[in-house]
Amino acid sequence: MFLDHLRIIDQRFAALVLMNTHLERLWTGGRWLEGPAWFGGGRYLIFSDIPNDRMMRFDETDGGVSVFREPANNANGNTRDAQGRLVTCEHLGRRVTRTEHDGTVTVIADSHQGRRLNSPNDVVVAADGAIWFTDPTYGIDMDYEGARAESEIGASHLYRVDPGTGAVKAAGTDFVKPNGLAFSADGTELFVADTGATHVDNGPRHIRRFSVDGDRLSGGDVFAECDNGLFDGFRIDVHGNVWTSAGDGVHCYAPDGALLGKIAVPEVVANVCFGGARRNRLFICGTTSLYATYVNVSGLPYPGP
Repeated sequence: MFLDHLRIIDQRFAALVLMNTHLERLWTGGRWLEGPAWFGGGRYLIFSDIPNDRMMRFDETDGGVSVFREPANNANGNTRDAQGRLVTCEHLGRRVTRTEHDGTVTVIADSHQGRRLNSPNDVVVAADGAIWFTDPTYGIDMDYEGARAESEIGASHLYRVDPGTGAVKAAGTDFVKPNGLAFSADGTELFVADTGATHVDNGPRHIRRFSVDGDRLSGGDVFAECDNGLFDGFRIDVHGNVWTSAGDGVHCYAPDGALLGKIAVPEVVANVCFGGARRNRLFICGTTSLYATYVNVSGLPYPGP
């Protein structure tokens, strides 16, 4: 079924969307938008404009968009921790940072076993306070989104930062280019995208699902394959459905991995997040523009369960 921006593939999708809504373009003028993170207390959204080396702020109270931070070390993925602080992946800084309530910036991770990270890409905070982030090479592959450099680590891994000690552990080492990631509602599963097709012929363009036990992962079977472009960033709703970016918009997958439907967007989508007072407004980072639409389901709250 086709209805304006909605593509219903499985009838389960009809219960998750609203037929009387539309896709809104809230702002345009970016080069590659990424990393949306919602701050409900202030009713604003932080997102990154990586090549323009700035972070932007959308204010839901008046619809205005302003610069939050510039320069921003070619910031990419963002999230919020349990204390309401902004956690950011920086390409140029090759680090993960936390912005404190007074505006100062704390470095969470910038190396592993004495070697500099590549270019942290996306980040989530678990219910126990651990910070998980992916570290592909996109920010050191070119000068457009960071600074060209050789990888000191020589591979692209998924990492976990211990909430007590701050120790950085390589929790997943069998990825080509790990990218977006999100926890299930109960925190026992972690979904991780691999966009390795950017670097390897017939490489991965999928999301994998892992079981989580503290700092250990098991499983890792492919949850979904992308049929248009690549999966990048994604979020999960309260029913366990995965809402993910793709080349033709946003794809929604049921917990069993079935493709339920799509939200068509006129630009390649890099990332999404749920926001608004009821977490039922889906914010969408297209290539140059920030979009939003209301859906009939709420996203999981920050962070984790």
